[in-house]
Amino acid sequence: MATLPHSPAALTGPKASDLLRSSSSGISGIPLRTLGRKQLAGSSSRARDLSIVAKVRKVKKHEYPWPDDPDPNVKGGVLSHLSHFKPMKERPKPVTLDFEKPLVDLERKIIDVRKMANDTGLDFTDQIVSLENKYQQALKDLYTHLTPIQRVNIARHPNRPTFLDHVFSITEKFVELHGDRAGYDDPAIVTGIGTIDGKRYMFMGHQKGRNTKENIMRNFGMPTPHGYRKALRMMYYADHHGFPIVTFIDTPGAFADLKSEELGQGEAIAHNLRTMFGLKVPIISIVIGEGGSGGALAIGCANKLLMLENAVFYVASPEACAAILWKTAKASPKAAEKLKITANELCKLQICDGIIPEPLGGAHADPSWTSQQIKKAIIESMDELTKLDTENLLKHRNLKFRKLGGFQEGIPIDPKRKVNMKKKEESVSGKIPVIELENEVEKVKKQIFKAMESSADNKPSELALDEMITKLKREVDLEFSEAINSIGLGDRISMLREEFRKSNSEQQLMHPSLMDKIEKLKNEFDQGLSTAPNYGNLKYKLDMLNEFSKVKSISERNNKAQELKQEMNEKLKEIIMGRPERKEKIEELKAEIQKLRASGIENPDRETKERIGRMKREIDVELANDLKSLGFDVEVVKPSTKQDDEQVSLPELKAKVETLKEETNKKIEDAINSPHIKNMIQLLKVEVAKAGTTPDPTARNKIEALENQIKQRVAAAVSSPDLKEKHVQLSVEVSKTVESLGGLDGTFKDADQNNNGSPHDDSRVEINYDANRV
Repeated sequence: MATLPHSPAALTGPKASDLLRSSSSGISGIPLRTLGRKQLAGSSSRARDLSIVAKVRKVKKHEYPWPDDPDPNVKGGVLSHLSHFKPMKERPKPVTLDFEKPLVDLERKIIDVRKMANDTGLDFTDQIVSLENKYQQALKDLYTHLTPIQRVNIARHPNRPTFLDHVFSITEKFVELHGDRAGYDDPAIVTGIGTIDGKRYMFMGHQKGRNTKENIMRNFGMPTPHGYRKALRMMYYADHHGFPIVTFIDTPGAFADLKSEELGQGEAIAHNLRTMFGLKVPIISIVIGEGGSGGALAIGCANKLLMLENAVFYVASPEACAAILWKTAKASPKAAEKLKITANELCKLQICDGIIPEPLGGAHADPSWTSQQIKKAIIESMDELTKLDTENLLKHRNLKFRKLGGFQEGIPIDPKRKVNMKKKEESVSGKIPVIELENEVEKVKKQIFKAMESSADNKPSELALDEMITKLKREVDLEFSEAINSIGLGDRISMLREEFRKSNSEQQLMHPSLMDKIEKLKNEFDQGLSTAPNYGNLKYKLDMLNEFSKVKSISERNNKAQELKQEMNEKLKEIIMGRPERKEKIEELKAEIQKLRASGIENPDRETKERIGRMKREIDVELANDLKSLGFDVEVVKPSTKQDDEQVSLPELKAKVETLKEETNKKIEDAINSPHIKNMIQLLKVEVAKAGTTPDPTARNKIEALENQIKQRVAAAVSSPDLKEKHVQLSVEVSKTVESLGGLDGTFKDADQNNNGSPHDDSRVEINYDANRV
């Protein structure tokens, strides 16, 4: 077989790279077939002897990268035809959704009236204008009050503009880039570089078809792992060259077939998520249709997420959610409402950062106008993001996702339970049901009442009381823990407890800021406690605990008083009857009184009265001295006179003094517990700790100044007008009482000084037992 000689002329001509240049550069490609004919035309004699034989294998013809007949009217030039996407030659057939049927009736009426006007030649302009106004008003009313499931149907509309429809409308030039460099080019995700107002952007998005044939070829916009790896490759490319990234989301979700799972669908999505958070260029994501689950999020980790007015963004479709929760897909309208998947709801939840308006009737009613709104939103958002440096840009993207998933505190749990859902456990482990606790409380109360009525031993009732108090304390602790968790304060209390423990372990004084945190958390808990679901049970158990604690306190006080009374009687018996000389004096006194009564003399003489009074006073003085030595308080109680009746008795005076003392202490305590004085006291403790045992003059001056300020503020709080008035009035009463008693020096005055020289009176000794001194 003859061969073609390798002459230098045969290798001259345009290079392969020249054939791939843009048509805008002025150089057009020269087909190799033409070049071969020109080379061989030079020698006709040689051409007769040569023949070229080539065996061509038949393969499927591809329409890219260069089509045979490029359309010069397409915006973007020849390079736009590197994509499979071509403008449709025929307008898509109109599709009417179920909720749009009332509009179809009005539209038919308008068409019928116009046809009648053309057939008859009559003027029906007024009727047509009226019907058109009615149609526009009905359209406005319908599309301004759409339900969530209606917006889902609009987002899935077959005629809704796709990603490439918008890209070719908003860009001056667009070049699609293919392949994941691993052997496959997924048509469900389209990537490419385009320019808007002369600025280059990397565009990528899900691409659905506009008819059945395209949808099958695009896999209905559901990407395989190759599509996400192609998008990942373009992200790295854009990050390397500094191109801002714009992603368009329009997919029901990632393709979930067996082959995709084998090829690592989840790994591809996760890799995209991790990579997008580290890209150093601005990223904007726009949901133009439906964004489903991880398939949408794989190219949706952006600085800003924008949504068309009728777009939806969800983790599970309404049909899937209804099938899981309500066991039927017919509950999809209810599921769509509960999922909060519309643009308005997602903006309230701060997941979506902005809403791009659509014309009445949806984006398919005016695709060009919708594309211009998207272009405007991209320019505004990019102008804002390009002003940020790399560090702030990454921080902005991180904080956008960190703030998602907010919650509200203090909202009680809805008592209504959903059908076919697992019910939450009603009781905490270890808690006693309220009904059972009420029965136990009634039994203990009956035992206590029975013990009080009878004089028998009440030890069994005391044991039951102690056991019930212990049980109630445990129940109250469990109820408080449940209430704290239900109102959302559990984590904060744990953190605060840890700070407090750390402060105590380091043996440092508590900082004022920590005290403010504790006070603030306490106020929040007090305010939110009434909203806790178990507040009723907690209040009942707490009331029962307080009631039984009071009964326990009274019982202990009575037992202690009984013991003290018995002890006092034993000591009195020992004092009075234990000494023979005192016993003789008492017997002598009794004999004198018995002798006086036996004589029948009503008015004894002065000498007899003085002798009896002297004997009585001697016994009283000796007895009082012995009682004082044993820890008793002894007071002289005299018969009241007319003057004494006008004065306050000593026990009443003591009660008033104690009341005034308690009021004063309460004022001082309130003043000290005020936030300002409390902070000053903490600062004083800090200064004292810093100064140590030998403070310098500066530290001493600070300490003295703080002490003076605290004293002044406490004195100002205590010196209230009502307290001063009570103090003055009490001082007058004390003075009168002291004068009437002849002094409070602890001595017994002679009866002659108070009763006009009468040696005998009815004075007696009153004994108060002081347990702390015995």
